[in-house]
Amino acid sequence: MSLQERYLVDVDLTTVSLYTARCLVIGSGIAGLAAALAAARKGTVFLASKCEFMESNSTYAQGGIAAALADDDTVELHVKDTLEAGGGLCDEDAVRVLVDEGRVRCQELIDMGVHFDRTDGKIAFTREGAHSRRRILHADGDATGRAITTTMLEQAKRNPNIHLLENHFAMDLLHENGVCYGALFLDTNYGRYMRVEAEFTIVATGGVGQVFRETTNPACATADGYALCFRAGAELKDMEFVQFHPTTLYLAGAPRFLISEAVRGEGAYLINQAGERFMPRYSEKAELSPRDVVCQSIFKELNSTGDTCVYLDLRHLDPALVAKRFPTIGKVCADYGLDIRSDPIPVRPAVHYMMGGVATNLNAETTVKNLYAAGEAAFTGVHGANRLASNSLLEGLVFGHRAGMAEPEKPGPFPSGRPRKSLSANGARLDVGDLSASLKAITWRNLGVYRTAIRLTETVETLKAWSRYVLAEEFHMRPGFEVQNMLTTAQTMAVSALLRTESRGAHQRVDYPYTDPSWQRHSSVTISDFEQ
Repeated sequence: MSLQERYLVDVDLTTVSLYTARCLVIGSGIAGLAAALAAARKGTVFLASKCEFMESNSTYAQGGIAAALADDDTVELHVKDTLEAGGGLCDEDAVRVLVDEGRVRCQELIDMGVHFDRTDGKIAFTREGAHSRRRILHADGDATGRAITTTMLEQAKRNPNIHLLENHFAMDLLHENGVCYGALFLDTNYGRYMRVEAEFTIVATGGVGQVFRETTNPACATADGYALCFRAGAELKDMEFVQFHPTTLYLAGAPRFLISEAVRGEGAYLINQAGERFMPRYSEKAELSPRDVVCQSIFKELNSTGDTCVYLDLRHLDPALVAKRFPTIGKVCADYGLDIRSDPIPVRPAVHYMMGGVATNLNAETTVKNLYAAGEAAFTGVHGANRLASNSLLEGLVFGHRAGMAEPEKPGPFPSGRPRKSLSANGARLDVGDLSASLKAITWRNLGVYRTAIRLTETVETLKAWSRYVLAEEFHMRPGFEVQNMLTTAQTMAVSALLRTESRGAHQRVDYPYTDPSWQRHSSVTISDFEQ
């Protein structure tokens, strides 16, 4: 039984409400909004989000968006910093597109009405890890993502060519003979199916955070786009490279709330339980080292001390600066009894960002005709083995715009709708919540910062066994589909991590602790690899 057959849902497409558009965009973060606004210049766009439109990884992005706009900065410096952070796996052509066009796209945000923070009338740039200059634009202190997506969404709402589909879950892409022609949705507002057929489809569904037990990502980050494109036959690349953010709030009863890298960019120190600053022992760049280095250093420190967390110390910084720059972080910490101006913040790493994804070229085209991908769901080649801080919003903005500006060949007649029948799962009835929790536990244990062949093999075999049960009745609602998507994506991650027998960037193998020059290449996986 193929993976595609195991996933088929009991829907007769000939009876489902049909809508048509020039472009279908799935996802309402910065990449999806950029794509929709660009595509709307040339025709009708349907913009679909499985949750409320403002519920995305982009909205929760705190630190800012990187762009070489400061007087002492250059495109070449930004390119250099990005390549150095990427551990030898960045595509330089893609990085240059990112940095060159990023300047233009950020200026468009300013013209659109995004109010980036300023000092004496000039944009106030901050610095983050592995950046050689202060080049991070930020808004409302530490609420940059929300400021950008709010403004872009207002633009989309006012655009007569953009039709908004809120709370519409993309169950599967409609595809035949290597061509995508839209998607099948579950409208969770009314519990009904609908399909949108389009000349081209853009997947911008965000990341994988909910695949893991510990993550900074919101509940909507269930790896949907990777699984959608994978089942349609698209190639995925570098699925072993998932980035852990070094500093997330670590308190009993508190969510794994992100403590932005901008905090360290403004001068905060990492200290251990004894109050000692430890990062200079592990790296010359100390707290401003790339994220993979900081994460690994924190775990080394914890292993040496036996403690469960380290601390971010802002006590030596100007309290007025701290209050102005980090109002959101300050409020969340205050809810748990911490004053970030006087109390060290307990932190430890958690899953934050996916660097691998649906393989695309410089124009956001995937290996499936008329199917595009952008943002965190896509693999553009700009991040390599370790993403440079604040390049993620920039990537979504630049390549989302590129996707929306696509001029795909006109497709032939769309295939007529045909019934899709679900197959029996031998009467198995599973608890979706229990399987989701089990999945998160095994990935956190075996696909975390440090990996071994034994644990990765265990993960591959376990996920393969669990995937046989996805056809139980409970899996025909949104939570069940999300678990299926997480299972599928986790398998691609575990297989890719097992194959890469080296340590590079965010992928650290205890049994292969050194970087292997022969592995300075991208990994690749398609659905055909799983059906052999």
